[in-house]
Amino acid sequence: MNELTTKFGTAQPVRRMEDQRFLTGAGRYTDDHAPDGSLVAYVLRSNVAHAEIAELDVSDARAADGVHMVVTAADFEAAGVKNNMSASLIDNQDGSKGAAPGRPILATGRVRFVGEPLAMIVAETMAQAKDAAEMIMFDYDDLQPTMALAPGGPAIHPEAPDNVAYDWAVGDKEATDAAFAAAAHTTCLEVIDNRVIANPMEPRACYAEMREGRLHFSYGGQGVWGIKGSLAQTLGIDKEAIHVTTEDVGGGFGMKAFDYPEYFMVAHATHALGKPVRWQAERTEGMLSDNGGRDLISTVELAFDKNLKITGYRVDTLSNMGAYNSGFAQFIQSDLASRVLAGVYDIQAAWFRNAGIYTNTTQIDAYRGAGRPEAIYKLERAMDHAARELGIDPLELRRRNFVRPDQFPYTTVTGEIYDVGDFDKVLRRAEAEADMSGFPARREAAANEGKLRGIGLCYYIESILGDPSETAKLELSGSGATLYVGTQSNGQGHETVYRQLTHDYTGIPLDQITLVQGDSDRIAKGGGTGGSRSVTTQGSAIKATGEAVIDKFKPFVADQMGVPDVAFEDGNFRAEGSNVVMTLIEAAELAEAAGKEALLTTSETITLPGRSFPNGCHVAEVEVDPETGVTEVAKFTVVDDFGVLMNPMLAEGQVHGGVVQGIGQAISEHVVYDEDGQLLTASFMDYGLPRAGDVPMIHFHSEPVPSTANELGMKGCGEAGTVGALAAVSNAVLDALWNKGVRKVDMPFTPHRVWQWLHQR
Repeated sequence: MNELTTKFGTAQPVRRMEDQRFLTGAGRYTDDHAPDGSLVAYVLRSNVAHAEIAELDVSDARAADGVHMVVTAADFEAAGVKNNMSASLIDNQDGSKGAAPGRPILATGRVRFVGEPLAMIVAETMAQAKDAAEMIMFDYDDLQPTMALAPGGPAIHPEAPDNVAYDWAVGDKEATDAAFAAAAHTTCLEVIDNRVIANPMEPRACYAEMREGRLHFSYGGQGVWGIKGSLAQTLGIDKEAIHVTTEDVGGGFGMKAFDYPEYFMVAHATHALGKPVRWQAERTEGMLSDNGGRDLISTVELAFDKNLKITGYRVDTLSNMGAYNSGFAQFIQSDLASRVLAGVYDIQAAWFRNAGIYTNTTQIDAYRGAGRPEAIYKLERAMDHAARELGIDPLELRRRNFVRPDQFPYTTVTGEIYDVGDFDKVLRRAEAEADMSGFPARREAAANEGKLRGIGLCYYIESILGDPSETAKLELSGSGATLYVGTQSNGQGHETVYRQLTHDYTGIPLDQITLVQGDSDRIAKGGGTGGSRSVTTQGSAIKATGEAVIDKFKPFVADQMGVPDVAFEDGNFRAEGSNVVMTLIEAAELAEAAGKEALLTTSETITLPGRSFPNGCHVAEVEVDPETGVTEVAKFTVVDDFGVLMNPMLAEGQVHGGVVQGIGQAISEHVVYDEDGQLLTASFMDYGLPRAGDVPMIHFHSEPVPSTANELGMKGCGEAGTVGALAAVSNAVLDALWNKGVRKVDMPFTPHRVWQWLHQR
C-alpha cells in the first residue's frame, strides 16, 4: 500500500510531494508555459541615476526588423493607460500623510535610478528586440545624484523636502526620556543594516495573451488578486475581463509580492496587439530593478535600573526608500518593525522614530521578514553591547528582562498582544543544545590553530502579518478531491502541508488530493503568501472546511447505511456498534450517483482573532582568520517555538533557508553603489551569495508552546530563520574580535572589512 494513502496527517515529517516534479525538470515556471509563438519583450533602462530626459527617439527602433511595438510614456498617454504605480502611505508624526511623488511605469521627464524603465520593445525574437533597443536615442542632462542615507542633498522629488519620504514615530517620548534621565545605567549603539538583493532562483517573469476577448496574465508572484485589480485600474479595462494565473514560482521572499512596471507594459502590449507577449528578466536586470531589502541606520539606546532591568528603550532609524515609494515600503521599517520593537523583553517605556529617505537607487521593500528582522537585529545587538558595558553575562541580562510566562497574554509597549510564550525555557534548551559550556575549549582549540573563535546569540520574536482571513474550498468526487486555496507557494511546500491537513480532517489519502492555487477565475479571493501567514490562516480554513464536509455527509452516510447516526473517526464514517465503515471518497461516489451535488462542494472562510508570535534562540559560533580576515560560521544552533508543527521536516527546511539568507547578509551579501549611482554589484561575480560551503550544518530543535490565536496552535515559520540569524552571527563576530581591541562591527563581515578592523583598530 502507498504510504501516502492512509497514515500521514499533520505533525508528521512527510517528504515534499512536489519535489519529484521539480527535481525531474517538470516544474512549470512562468517562462516554461508561455504560449508558443509569443512575441518577446525587452526593456530599455536608464544607464544614469539622475537626469532630465532631453530626448527619447524611438522611431528607428519601431522600423527595425521583427519589431511589432515600442512602448514609451507618450504611448501610454495616447492609449489612455495610467502611467503611475500605486503605493501605500503612512502617517507622519504630525498626522499628515507621507510624501506621495508619482512613480511612472515608464520614465517621463526625469530618470531617478539606474535601471528605471524608459521603453519596452516587443519583437519576434530577443535578438531583434535588443538590436532595436540599440537604435533608441536617449539623450539627457545630468543631475547630481543623492546617495547618502541622510536628509538633504540634491532634490529627487519636489513633494519631499530634504528627500524625506515620511517621519513617523510610536511610543511615549516623555515617559521614555524620563526613564533615561532616572536610569542607573544607559547604553547607546549605532547599528547599520546593509542593503541586499533577494535574488530568487527564478528571476521575475510574466506573459500575457488574449483568450476569448479576455486578458490572461500569468506571472511568478505571491498572489493573483492584487495584480488583477492593478491591471484593471491601470489599463482601464473591466476587472472581470482579466484572468490572472500563477503556476510554480522559483522563490519570492517578499520581493515578488508587489506590482512591477514590466507587468503593465506586457499586459498593455498584448491588449493592444492582440498577440501573446512574454518577458523574462535576466539576472543583472533583476538586480537593477527588483525591490531591494534592508538598508537602514539606527541609533539604539537602552536604559537600566540598578538591578539591570530595562526601564527605557529609544530608537531613531533612517531607512532608505530608493528613488520612489514601492508598494508597502513606507510601512516596512516603521509600522511593521514596531510590531516586535521590544522583542521578548518587558519594556514599559519606549520611543521609536523612523524617517524614510529617498535616494537615487532602486526601491526598497519587503524582504524575508519585512521590518521584523531589522527590529530584532538592532535590539539584540544593543542587548549584547549593553551586557559588555555592564559586565554581565548576555544570557543573564536577557533572562532578567524576559516577559515571564505568568504575564501572558502580554500587551507590548507598542500595543501588540503576545498570546503565549516561555522564553527562558527556550533559552535554556538553546544553551544546552549549543553546548555553550563547552565553548571555551572550542575557542582554545581554534586559537591553537591561529583562529579567533566567537560565540553570539539572538533571542527573536516574530509577528505573523497579512490578511487574517482566508478561504478553502473542497470539491469531492468518487476519484478524489480538489482543494482550492488563496495562498501561493513560492517553494514552501504548500502542496504537501495542505494535503496533510486535508487528510487529517477528512481521511482522504494524500495522493488523491489535488491542490489548486494561483488562479483568479477558479478561486474567488485570497490573501496570497507573505508575512508567514499561509499555514496559520490557510491551515485554519482547511480545518474548518474539512470539518464542515464531514458534518454535511454524516446524515447522507447514515441514510446509506440504514442507521440513525454515524461517527467519523480514524478517517472513516462508522455506524455505532458496527464494523461497517465508509470513507469520504466512497461516500462522495454514492452522492454523485444519487445526484446529491450540494454535498460535493464545500467552502469555508475563517478570520483569525489575533496574530501568532513565533520565537526562538539562535546561537552562532564563528571563526576568523586574523591574517586574511576570512570569517566562517563554524556552528549554528536553533531552538524555535513554532507552536504545533504541521510538518517538522518542512519547518526545519524553512529555518535552514532563512538562516542561510541571514548568514549571507551577515558575511558576504552587500549592495554597493558608486557616487554616481551605478550599481557595482550587478552580477554574481560581484554580489556574494552564500554557497553550500559557506554555511555549517544548521541544528534545529523545537520547543513548542502552542498558540492560542488559532485552533491548530500553529505559529508561522517561514521568516524566522532570517530574523534570528543576523544578530547571532554579528554578536559572534564581535565576540571573536573583542580581545583584539575591536569594539564595533557592522555587516557584512567580508575579509577586507574584518582585516581592516583588526589592523586599524
